[in-house]
Amino acid sequence: MNSDSIVFLNGSFVQWHEATVHIMCHSFGRGSAIFEVLGFHNTARGRCVFRLDDHIDRLFETAKLLDMELPLSREDLHDAVRETIRKNAPLEGFIKIVGFCPQISFEATYPRKELDLAIFIVDPGMDQSAPDLSLQEGVSVCLSRWTKLSARMVPTEAKVAANYLNGIMARNDATDRGYDFALMCDDEGFLAEGTTESIFLIKGNSLITPSLGTILHGITRRSILEAAEATGLKTVEDTLPRDLIDRADEMFLSGTPRKIIPVKRMEDHIFEETPGPMTKKLTDLMNNIVSGEDDRFSRWLCPV
Repeated sequence: MNSDSIVFLNGSFVQWHEATVHIMCHSFGRGSAIFEVLGFHNTARGRCVFRLDDHIDRLFETAKLLDMELPLSREDLHDAVRETIRKNAPLEGFIKIVGFCPQISFEATYPRKELDLAIFIVDPGMDQSAPDLSLQEGVSVCLSRWTKLSARMVPTEAKVAANYLNGIMARNDATDRGYDFALMCDDEGFLAEGTTESIFLIKGNSLITPSLGTILHGITRRSILEAAEATGLKTVEDTLPRDLIDRADEMFLSGTPRKIIPVKRMEDHIFEETPGPMTKKLTDLMNNIVSGEDDRFSRWLCPV
């Protein structure tokens, strides 16, 4: 673990081992922590954060949906993220922003609306708990027996810890069955998303993904759609039946840690070429974007 890293905690910078709360705090016992995970990358302009403003906006939207309050303004949080990176050594890695209730509480409701705030830096090269990035040869996926949380139950677009039990159960189900990842359908039986990943299918010259409504407003998902459109690909957002996978030419998953993960097998369906030509093209495009080599998308990179 990142034992030498510096953590932002409520306006101060502390050592990794000092960033703690009591086990009986509300966010531990009730899952009330909200969060964002975003990446920073080594570019010719130095370290840059990918779509920092978008992630901050989504964190504030999560707080609003849950009737919570963040202790910093957008501008102050923007500065805090950049300063936390500056105080740590990695040239690239991940940032996790966590808003949490540190108060000891037996109640189901929040002890108070205003949250405490922490910002952590994760170095994927040094931290064994960091996501495995070496998945470009393709992964296996299955359809989970668990259904994606319904927007009629909870705000599914909120990044709150309690919602992620849904994905944890789906991922455990997949692992127990010998697969790398799981896909979940919504409560009407249409494809929704992975455990923490967005789903993309490629058919001909079209990039197809489930429409918003029951899925997270993924920033990487949006970035891939916008980048694909800029290269002339047709993008389609729609309700997708499960059997559409069998008619697709290619398939991949996406998320913050791994922008594009090619899928080589969906249960009994084998994709002949993994990664396929369109997946390769989009992978190269996203790699060029995050490294600062594609000037069309330089606005997505915030220098540290």
